[in-house]
This record gives sequence, structure tokens and C-alpha cells, in this order.
Amino acid sequence: MQTPSPATSLAAGAAATAGVAIEAVGLRKRYGTTDALDGFDLSVPAGTVYGLLGPNGAGKTTAVRILATLLRFDAGLARVAGFDVVRQPGEVRARIGLTGQYAAVDEILSGRQNLVLFGRLYHLSRRRARERADELLDQFGLTDAAGKSVQQYSGGMRRRLDLAASLILAPSVLFLDEPTTGLDPRSRNALWDAVRSLVTGGATVLLTTQYLDEADRLADRVSVVDSGRVVATGTPDELKSTIGGDRVEVVVRSSDDVQRAASLLERVGSGSIDLDLELRRLSVPVRDRAAALMGVVRALDDAGIPVEDVALRRPTLDEAFLSLTGRKA
Repeated sequence: MQTPSPATSLAAGAAATAGVAIEAVGLRKRYGTTDALDGFDLSVPAGTVYGLLGPNGAGKTTAVRILATLLRFDAGLARVAGFDVVRQPGEVRARIGLTGQYAAVDEILSGRQNLVLFGRLYHLSRRRARERADELLDQFGLTDAAGKSVQQYSGGMRRRLDLAASLILAPSVLFLDEPTTGLDPRSRNALWDAVRSLVTGGATVLLTTQYLDEADRLADRVSVVDSGRVVATGTPDELKSTIGGDRVEVVVRSSDDVQRAASLLERVGSGSIDLDLELRRLSVPVRDRAAALMGVVRALDDAGIPVEDVALRRPTLDEAFLSLTGRKA
């Protein structure tokens, strides 16, 4: 089969995946007596960043390996870019890119040599492989280091080079399996910018990550996986809302004022109050966040209750994850 050009591959993928780019129905995969996937379902809209979250051993990497045609499954159905991963693996591979948890580039070669090598492995001509390498080096801010061996690259530079290598054929679907593990905040931000620019260009990204703030900032939608199956799906805000909406938190200066402050918060809040007597902290769910915050501050002031802190807080994806799985990420 002739390998499509980057432009042809992207166009074909876009046409084939109008609506849904990745689909999995009832996937099952067993290792001995252990179910790695146990009825795994997933539907990823085209042109989005989709987050796949779950505790270690939940089945995230197994799912990615199956969808990328690297692993056979025992039962179910999986399609990527409109093609069946079992019956049409060649079509799938021509339209996807994959970046795993560890950089797969050669440390002895230079950055440019690595990308040219990958281009040749994808059957690009020598000239086109060099052109594509230079395009990607520029896109990922690696032009100045293009001639240096990868041994001299920082961890963030290696991850960016690894991501560039997965984009040689401008895939319509990109799998990122914990791509920022071990990176410093600056390198993570650079990688996030690269991912956003890919989606702006029409690609679909399936992201597994152990950093919930990463999913919160990047993903349009998220599925939480536990024990080999999806236990919740929605936007980050929808998942956070499963454990309640906005809350007003108050820390009073004196323990003697905790009960009086609780009485005031009951009138403003829309639910039961959480108390931490040791820290003198009170928290109550509210509906109209701005009005509730102003009302709490005014009521405390009118009652002459000194406070150390008053804040409006929204649930975090971390808290939603803990609520859904019973475990921290």
C-alpha cells in the first residue's frame, strides 16, 4: 500500500472522521486472570482534545495500544479515523501518530537526523524528509538545537522532538500517552501550546495523563477510567459539578465564633455546612457565587465576627476524580 502524503492523509482522515474520530465499544482485554479492559466504551469527537484519566493500572495505556493497532483485544469493536483497527490496521496506521510515556528518539543522532530518519521510514523522499524535518523543528522551537545530538537535549526538548517525530505525516488522530511525565512546568507549557496548535489545525488528540490540571486546561471532554471501564464522561466542569458547585469558605479568627458564623452561612448557602473546628473553617455550597460571597462578607461584618479569610472556591478535577474512583490520581 502506498503511504499517503501528509496533506492527503489529513484530508482523508478529516473526511472519514466527520463527527467521531475514535470509537470503542465494549472492548475487553484479559491478561491471565486480570481484566485490563472490561467493557471499555469511548467516543471521541473529531477536532478535539479528549482526556483519558484513571488510576495506575486502570487500563488507559492498554486502551491506547489497542486503538493504535499495537495490541489485539479479546472482544468488542474499535475504529479510528473511520477504519476498523483489526480489519484495516494499515489504514489506521497511515492516519495516526503516537507518543508514549518515554521518548523514542535516538540519543546519538541529532534532532534533524532523527526526524529525517523517521521521514524516510515513512517512505518520504530524501528531499521531502529533510523539508518536513525543518518544518517540524521550526514548529517546536528546536531549530537552534537541530544539529546537536539528542544527548545534549533537556527532558523538555526530547519530549518535543518525540512529539515532532509522531507528526511526520501530519496525522489526523494523535495519541499522547502521558506525554509530560517528568517535565518541568516550562516544558509542559510548551508541549501544551504545541497540542493546542495541532487541534487548531484540525487534528484530534487523545491524551492520557496523570496530571489532572493538564486535563483541566487542555481537554474539551474527559472520560474517567477505573478497573478497565469508563465510569464517568463529560467536560471538566461537568465532572467537577458532580461533587457540587461553587462554595464559600470562611476561616474565623476565634473558635468562639464558629457556631455564630455557621448560623449566618446557613442563611446564604444552598446546602449543608462543612465544619473544621480545629482550623476554624466553614464551607457552604452556593448558587449565585458573586452575590453569595458579598452576602457572606456583609453578614459577618454586621455581626462583628472577625475573619482571617473569606474565599469563593470551585471543586477541582482532583476532587471529582477522588469522588469517582475512591483514589487520588
